[in-house]
Amino acid sequence: MKHKFAWLASAALMAVMLAGCASGGEAGQALPAVLAAGHIEQAKAAVVPAGEPFDFEVDPETFALTLIKDGVREPASLPLPKTKVTNLVKTEDSVSWTYPGQMDISITKQSNYLDIQLKSAGAAKFQWPVVQSDSYTLPLGEGKQIPADDKDWQTFLNDQTYTFSESFSMDFFALNNKAFSMVYVVTNKYNDEVHFSASPSLHFQFTHDFPAINPDKSYGFRLYVTNSDPQQIVLPYKNYVAENGGFVTLEQKAAQNPNIRKLYGAPQIYLWSEQLLTADDVKWPKLRNVLASRLGPWLVHLMGETADGSSELSQTLTDISGQDYVDNYQKKVILNAINQALKMRDFYAADQFPNPGADAATLIQQGVENLSEEKLYNLNKLLLKNSLGDAVSDISEWGQAGSTGLIQELHDSGIDKAWIGLPNWADGLMNPAMVDEAVKDGYLIAPYDSYHSIQEKADISWNTASFPDPTLYDKATVTRADGTKVAGFLGRGRKLNPTLAMPSVKERAEGILQDGIGYNSWFVDCDATGEIYDDYSADHPTTQAEDLKARLERLSYFANDQKMVVGSEGGNDYASGVIAFAEGIESPIIAWGDPDMRDNKDSPYYVGGYYAMTGIPERYGKAVPIKPLYSKVYTDPAYSLPLYKLVYNDSIITTNHWEWGSYKIQGEEADRMLYELLYNAPPLYHLDQTAWDAEKSSITGFLKVWSPLHQAAVTQEMTGFKILTDDKLVQSAQYGDDIRVIVNFSDHDVTVQGQNLKAKSAFILQDGQTVFFDAGANAALLK
Repeated sequence: MKHKFAWLASAALMAVMLAGCASGGEAGQALPAVLAAGHIEQAKAAVVPAGEPFDFEVDPETFALTLIKDGVREPASLPLPKTKVTNLVKTEDSVSWTYPGQMDISITKQSNYLDIQLKSAGAAKFQWPVVQSDSYTLPLGEGKQIPADDKDWQTFLNDQTYTFSESFSMDFFALNNKAFSMVYVVTNKYNDEVHFSASPSLHFQFTHDFPAINPDKSYGFRLYVTNSDPQQIVLPYKNYVAENGGFVTLEQKAAQNPNIRKLYGAPQIYLWSEQLLTADDVKWPKLRNVLASRLGPWLVHLMGETADGSSELSQTLTDISGQDYVDNYQKKVILNAINQALKMRDFYAADQFPNPGADAATLIQQGVENLSEEKLYNLNKLLLKNSLGDAVSDISEWGQAGSTGLIQELHDSGIDKAWIGLPNWADGLMNPAMVDEAVKDGYLIAPYDSYHSIQEKADISWNTASFPDPTLYDKATVTRADGTKVAGFLGRGRKLNPTLAMPSVKERAEGILQDGIGYNSWFVDCDATGEIYDDYSADHPTTQAEDLKARLERLSYFANDQKMVVGSEGGNDYASGVIAFAEGIESPIIAWGDPDMRDNKDSPYYVGGYYAMTGIPERYGKAVPIKPLYSKVYTDPAYSLPLYKLVYNDSIITTNHWEWGSYKIQGEEADRMLYELLYNAPPLYHLDQTAWDAEKSSITGFLKVWSPLHQAAVTQEMTGFKILTDDKLVQSAQYGDDIRVIVNFSDHDVTVQGQNLKAKSAFILQDGQTVFFDAGANAALLK
């Protein structure tokens, strides 16, 4: 049964759509070429002692494993059906055996852990361990503490199967009993699944497949004993990452690209200014007359080649020809068509534009098919202005109020740092003045990019899934073992094999950048989500490990060759050595498969569609409530733990998935602010002029407190996390030696260290001073 709980799973189409996907990597794998050798040695030197002494017993016939500490025995794995054993060898510190025709097993006691190795001797898959405990500490997204007897978690997880590389942001899991915790570090993240059952209480089994195309027929674990403190639970894994040279600090990354420091204290903002020509740029009575002549029918023809089609535009032009006005919806239809046409390479035709003007003629002489994308857009703007004349304002004024002007407003409001994401790279190429303004103001600005899906035919409404090389669709897409192709996002097109995509990656990036557009950051969808594949195509068989390696090479290309500040969806930790930020760890996709949220437009929980003619699509801008069950398992702070932050706070900046920005969940705006303070996570906003006007007071009020905290804490380790009340709703986090955050998620005041902490509020203790933040009052500022 496919799981309904995609922590870091599918994303969304931005532009018309942000192409989405569904997150892992072996911590010990070779790093991409992002670090000097000295940095790797520094990472290895960070290893500190972890785990506590223990003994073990194992029954080879059932593979039941028991750990013993201070005379207390706890099952690390439940017994399998009794199986014949051969080649049994026992020593003082090890035991090994064979299940004939199935598996070779060895367990060796190291100084502070068990080294457990499992190798296929004929098995196509093997299920072990099967674990049952009082509670579980799992790196689902940022992290969860799940009681085994909790009825809601049982309901949610029962009979669900998770792909380990996608759903677990780090390669470990922990079992918590009264006496001690047991931490499994997974040493081969590929081809693993975790299946949950809820009877008699919540438990799960770990299964590894041995694909025919993969010569590696082994998997394994390190098994540690710790106490129940989250910081101690994550320490064995943090050490394992550092041991293998896999830990890279933000400051080490910034030594190679100082622009990374612009992320310190920076909110994440998606700016929706896709329309270059806006209603304010048009004199509508004059435009009606122009559209009635040659331009209107030409636009109808061009729209016939798009996914939207031309019927609505054709009807609209017919309607306005009999009116002495243009209503607001008709304006949207017309502007949508014009703005789409401006991006088309076949917008120019000699018979449609017989007198294009001198500047346009110079570009035409170069051959329209030879123009870069940015020059193509310049040509099309010139052609449109020449046709429309004084029916529109000067080209330099088109769309600037909601783009360049909005960025200026952000800066004038006191937002000194920000990461700005554009839903499509074309938005910047169409409006380079906007990009220049962001860079001038000290911001990072990035296009959305993706190599996840590929369409058979190019479509400007989904340009990330369109590639010039026509052979890729058949010759470079992922094939299952049964010979069928893996479908692309939302079932459209196919999945592109990343080992074959690099020439197209470079061609696209170099094409976008060739005229000097000022992008200084790049967002690559899906590569850090752990959605990786075995490809059984006869001419390019690819293992999951090879797939993941190619994704890291792609991210490294943008980070190293193009000198970009790189981010990706998800943030599963195999990518932590190369990317600087990740979207999805803190608030992942919620209930991807629930029809009330995704399909039923009459449901109060419907999250909204991907597309809007103007402004922010509802999928990103519409605030919605979530069902009580989802509120508990996804957002309830009583079940959340900063596992990822305890390992990677000073290595990678993590925030919400773009579908679930800071204001998306209706009624939880204050809790999200408190979470972002406690977990040192950037807020994520979707803005156009309307949203900015409604949210400005809340955003700026929060950032005055959050930004200086993040600026100081992001280069520190998270050195502690504590739950301070029985209801688990008052919590504290420590960064380095001198920064502490205490938050009260509850609806009532509490006394903390002799001071009254109001409901929905926080204390920030930094530099010897205490700053108070009232998240409830700040949320009330939203209009």
